[in-house]
Amino acid sequence: MEELITRITSAQRFNVEESFEIYKAISQYIVSDDTIAQKLVTNVLDNRNKFDPALDLILSDLVEAVGFYPYINKENLVLESTNSLIRLEYHHSGNLNKFLHEDQKYLLGLLNTDKNVVVSAPTSFGKSLLIEEIVASHKFKNIIVIQPTLALLDETRRKLLKYRDTYKIIVRTSQESSNEKGNIYLFTAERVNEYKDFQPVEFLIIDEFYKLSAKRDDERADSLNNAFRHIIKTFGSKFYLLGPNIDGISEGFTDKYNAVFYKSRTTLVDTKTINVYNDHKEYFDKPLKYKEYKENVLFDLLLSKHEEQSIIYCSSPSRVRYLSAKFCKFLIEKSESSNEEELDLIEWIKLNISPEWSLINLLQNKVGIHDGALQKHITTSIIDYFNTCKLHYLFCTSTIIEGVNTSAKNIVYFDATKGDRIPIDYFDYSNIKGRAGRLMIHYSGTIYNFNTIPPVEFTIVDIPFYEQNPVSNEVLIHLETEEVKEENLDQFQRINEIPGPEKTIIKQNGVQVFGQKNIIEALRNDLPRKYHLISWTGYPTGDQLHYVLELAWNNLLKPTETVRPMTLKALVTVTQIYGYNQNISNLINNSYSYFRGLKQYENQTDAEVMDDAIRHAFQILKHWLEYKVPKWLSVVNSLQEFVCSELGLKAGNYGYFSNLIENDFLRDNLSILAEFGIPGSAIRKLEKLVPADLPQDNVLDFIKENNIQNNNVFISYERKKLIEN
Repeated sequence: MEELITRITSAQRFNVEESFEIYKAISQYIVSDDTIAQKLVTNVLDNRNKFDPALDLILSDLVEAVGFYPYINKENLVLESTNSLIRLEYHHSGNLNKFLHEDQKYLLGLLNTDKNVVVSAPTSFGKSLLIEEIVASHKFKNIIVIQPTLALLDETRRKLLKYRDTYKIIVRTSQESSNEKGNIYLFTAERVNEYKDFQPVEFLIIDEFYKLSAKRDDERADSLNNAFRHIIKTFGSKFYLLGPNIDGISEGFTDKYNAVFYKSRTTLVDTKTINVYNDHKEYFDKPLKYKEYKENVLFDLLLSKHEEQSIIYCSSPSRVRYLSAKFCKFLIEKSESSNEEELDLIEWIKLNISPEWSLINLLQNKVGIHDGALQKHITTSIIDYFNTCKLHYLFCTSTIIEGVNTSAKNIVYFDATKGDRIPIDYFDYSNIKGRAGRLMIHYSGTIYNFNTIPPVEFTIVDIPFYEQNPVSNEVLIHLETEEVKEENLDQFQRINEIPGPEKTIIKQNGVQVFGQKNIIEALRNDLPRKYHLISWTGYPTGDQLHYVLELAWNNLLKPTETVRPMTLKALVTVTQIYGYNQNISNLINNSYSYFRGLKQYENQTDAEVMDDAIRHAFQILKHWLEYKVPKWLSVVNSLQEFVCSELGLKAGNYGYFSNLIENDFLRDNLSILAEFGIPGSAIRKLEKLVPADLPQDNVLDFIKENNIQNNNVFISYERKKLIEN
C-alpha cells in the first residue's frame, strides 16, 4: 500500500495503462481490506489530475465502492448503472441537500432506531454533520447539545440558525423555553445542571463524550456526568454520544441503557505522518542545549509550506506567545508573508487592548494564535481568518484537541506535553493528528512529529455515574441507593450522614461535597463574630471579599486542581480591581506594573512586558473571573443563606456582584450578545441604542429591524460581528 501511495504522490502523470493498473490494484483491496482501499481512493482523488480521464467511469465505481458518495458529487463524477444511481440517491440527505458517505448513512440508520448510540470515529468522519441532520429532520421537539467549550457551542449555534423558525435556540440559563416552538439547548454541562426551565427533552447529544471519564483528570467530568444522568433519568431522553479515537466504554453500559457502541475507522481524509524527530534525534533529545536548533527546524519547515495552512501544537499559552513571536520575527527577516490588507480585528485591538500587543504584528504577517485564554470573539475571528487563508499559521494549545474546526493541511506536533508536566498520551496525539486535513476541503493532510509518537494504548472511556470505579463524592451524591455499587457503599454512607437540608443545598451546587460541609461549619462558627463579613449585598469591601474567597479557596478546589501562579491574595486583588474598575484594561495595566517591578523582567522591553501582562490578564479573566469566582460566590452565597436562615439572621446576597463579574459588567438584556461572539465594546455602545426593557431574546431582531448595526458609532470590526449574527 505504501509503495502504491508513494507512486501516486510522486509521479507526474499516468497514461491509460498505468491508470488502469492502479485502479485494478485498488479494486482488489476493496475485496480484501476496505480501509486500505479508502486510503488509496483518497490519494487518487488528491492527485486526480495525474490520471487519464478516459477511465473516470472506473474511478466513479471505485469511489462508490468504498462508500465515498460525497466525493462523487464534489468531483463531478458520473455513475452509469441504475443500481449505482439508486444507491447514490439512497445516500442523499433531503434534509440537508448533501450526500452522506456510507458509514454516515449507517450511523444515521442507527440513530433512527430505538437504540441510543455511542460512536467513536475519526475527526474527518463528519460526526457533527449528523447533529444538523437530526435537527433538520424535525423528528425531536426538544434537543440538548452539550459541548465542552463555549466556542464550539457558538459554532454549532451559527450552523443551526437556519432552523430558528422551528426551534428556539437557547444558549443562556436566563432564557426561557418556548412553548410554541421546539427548543435547542446549546449548553456546557454546568449550564445543563443550572437550568430550571427544560421542556421535555427528547434527544440528548454529548460531543467529545470522553470528557465523562474520571480517569482523564478533567475537572469538569463531574458536571458532565451529573448532567448526563439527570437528563436521561428525568426525561428518558434518547442519546447520541460522539467522540474520536475511543476503543470502548464502561462494560455493561450499553446493555443497561439500550445503547450500541459503534467504532468506525472510515475517514475521507488520509493523514500522512512525517517523523521529523527521527532525522534530528540527537539534538531534539537535548531541548535545553539545542532549543534554538529545534525552533529553526520548525521555522524552515513552516516557511517551506507557506502556501498551505499549518497548525503548530504548543504546550501552553506562554509557549504559543513565545514561538509565534519568534517565528514572526523569522518571517520578517526573510521578508515573507505580510498581509496585503489590514485585518479589521487589528483596529479593535489598538482601540480596546493595546497598540503594543504583539498579536497585531502576528496578524500582519499571517500568523494567528489560539488558546483558552483569549476572548471568544478574538478566537472566532482568528479561526475565520485562518479558514479563509488570510492567515497561514496557527499556534495552538490543547484547544486544538477539543475541536478547533479549521482547514489546516498540516499539523506540527511540536511540544510533547499539556502544560508544563502532563505528557501527551496516544489518545491526545491521535486527536491532534486528526486535525490534519478537513472533510470536503482536503483529501490529505500531514502531521509532522517533532517528538516520539506516544505508545499505542486502548482508550476505554469510563462513565463514573454508571461504572463507579472511581466515582467522586460530587457524582455519588446524586445517585439513589439502588444505583450505588457495593464497593462504594461506605463512601455513599458518609455522604448520607450529612443532614437532609444541608445535603440538598450541597447537591444543588454540584461542587466539593465535604468542602461545602466545611464551609457550613465555618459559617456557623463565624457568624456571631463575623456577621458583617458574611451578610453583605451589592459590592463587597476588601475584607468581605477576602473572607468569602478564602472560604472557597480552602474548601472548593479539587485536590488535583492546578492554581499556579494564582494565589489567594492575588485573586482577591484582581477581583477587586476588575470589580471596581469594570474593565480588562485596568487588569492589564495592573499586571504590567507588577511585572515591570520583577527582576525577571528587568532586561525585557516594555512591549515584551506588556505582552506578558495581556496574556496574564486574559487568563485571569477567562479562568478565574468569568468562571471560578462567580461559581464560588454563588456556592458560598447559597450556604450563607442557609446558615443565616438556620440562625434567624438576615442573609447577604452576592448574586448582583457575581452576575456583574461573570457577564463582564454588561447590561442584563444585552449580555447574551457576548455568547454570540460580539465584543463587549460593541455591546456597551448598544446600551444607548437598544431599550433596557427589551427582552434578551428580542435584542438581535431589534438590531436588524432597526438597522442599528450600520450606525456610525461602530468600527468596521464591531459592525461585522453584529451582521454575522
